[in-house]
Amino acid sequence: MLQRKPSLHETHPAILKRLKRAEGHLRSIMKMIETQQPCLQIAQQLLAVENAISQAKKTLIHDHIDHCLKQSVTRGRGVLVQEFKEITKFL
Repeated sequence: MLQRKPSLHETHPAILKRLKRAEGHLRSIMKMIETQQPCLQIAQQLLAVENAISQAKKTLIHDHIDHCLKQSVTRGRGVLVQEFKEITKFL
């Protein structure tokens, strides 16, 4: 089976920016734990990071589905259906 080179979807730069922000935020949370900040504040910040990552994942998956629909004209339907089944496992 031929491996195709993944293309950069138009939302990838925004997703990467969101993930880098979440990464920095996560580092801040680790420092909060190390400095024994109140658990309520830590939990609140963890929820914010979790939501940011969840939104990045949804954006990536929706963009991939849109991209696949555009490519469906040139690719076989069986490949497209299989790819949809694979990506939706992550929703």
